[in-house]
Amino acid sequence: MKKIKIISVAIILILGASINSNSSTVPSSFADLAEKLMPSVVNISTTQTVVTRSNPFPNFQFPPGSPFEDMFKEFGTPQERQSSALGSGFIIDAEGIVVTNNHVIQDADDIIVRVDGDKEYKAKVLGADPLSDIAVLKLETKEKFLPVKFGDSDKARIGDWVIAIGNPFGLGGTVTSGIISARNRSIGLTRYEDYIQTDASINSGNSGGPLFDMNGDVIGINTAILGRNGSIGIGFSIPSNSAKIVIDQLIKFGETKRGWLGVRIQDVTKEIAEVENLDKPRGALVASVAQNSPSDKAGVKAGDIILEFDGEKIKEMKELPLIVARTEVGKKVKVKIWRNKKEIEKIIILGRLETSEEFKVSEKKSVPEQSKVEKLRITVRELTKEDIKSRNLPNQTTGVIITNIENNSPLMNSIELNSIIIEAQKKKIRNVNDLNQVVNQVLNTNQKTILLVVYNSQNQRRYIGIKLN
Repeated sequence: MKKIKIISVAIILILGASINSNSSTVPSSFADLAEKLMPSVVNISTTQTVVTRSNPFPNFQFPPGSPFEDMFKEFGTPQERQSSALGSGFIIDAEGIVVTNNHVIQDADDIIVRVDGDKEYKAKVLGADPLSDIAVLKLETKEKFLPVKFGDSDKARIGDWVIAIGNPFGLGGTVTSGIISARNRSIGLTRYEDYIQTDASINSGNSGGPLFDMNGDVIGINTAILGRNGSIGIGFSIPSNSAKIVIDQLIKFGETKRGWLGVRIQDVTKEIAEVENLDKPRGALVASVAQNSPSDKAGVKAGDIILEFDGEKIKEMKELPLIVARTEVGKKVKVKIWRNKKEIEKIIILGRLETSEEFKVSEKKSVPEQSKVEKLRITVRELTKEDIKSRNLPNQTTGVIITNIENNSPLMNSIELNSIIIEAQKKKIRNVNDLNQVVNQVLNTNQKTILLVVYNSQNQRRYIGIKLN
């Protein structure tokens, strides 16, 4: 009996020690860490000059969509107004080098950086990269600053504690905490995405701010949120390991120098793997090869499946562009390929993406195509990323912008030009086909009334009921 009691006490002590060990990983407070890091996190405000023209006939209003409206606007008096934006950033060098998001400073005339709550400095852009949404600034002063250092984002695990510091809604240094919710997220905002997902609250104005681990090292750059009206516990950060490559290039060259293969790729499905006698769906299927590209010169062909690049196995198609982009331009790399049901090897000398014809063509801004919604007698175009940025809309907004309203349209007296239709009959609108489909469904009912949710030209969200003819 005595022996049983001794064993019981021993088990209780072991369990107690285990519980204490686990509980010790939960921070009792973030105060010391926050106090140490706050001086290195900055608030960024930008101003941009927007030119508009006043109506030359202020007492006369042309009907919406009238061809005379745009014509007479050309004769109006040009008027300039200042548009401002807010964001966050962090200091990585004592000389005053600051990292932020590209979309925070894009097209800015002036950039003011506030350090430690009250000291303001002008900043210039050393380099910016829209593809990764990263920008590097230099404070125009000879003062010295307290920098933070980058951590190893590859070591960050799902469930690890993190804190975010930034400038949400212009409120200044704000600290939020949470955990890493997921890794390797892609949400369709930029070309190169491998986001860390966190439930630390991130709101408008946090963009460009740091995500810290418990050692006080930066493991991410807070970039995007999921949700229309602010944080819902789903925020996204650029991993520090990916960001650091871009940042180093921007500081050194003022631009990026990414590796380039010259192939268009797609997923390897289960069916394709079976046909190609591949053990399981993996790698990246080459859909086409650009003429005179590094892959073309090395003998890569359409239909090849890239299994390994420079010693890194390709589990999914989306991994290949990220790995290639961070590889040094001009490097000779071994690429393992699955062709004709067997593995072969190619040596490819990487080119530079930014100088390729493929890149130049993709960077040309195309005019969004306009489509007519016959049943509503309006013309619309799809919402673009540029629209979302310029109108300061939530990142995940989708919809169509109204570019013309005919005089006999049922929307004529209810909705103004440049309004964005984001929902119809409580269904999310992504393109003109979605809208046409909902309109046709409504017209096939007896009620013939459609409920639209729009952002008007002042970006106010409104619900509008329209009776269709």
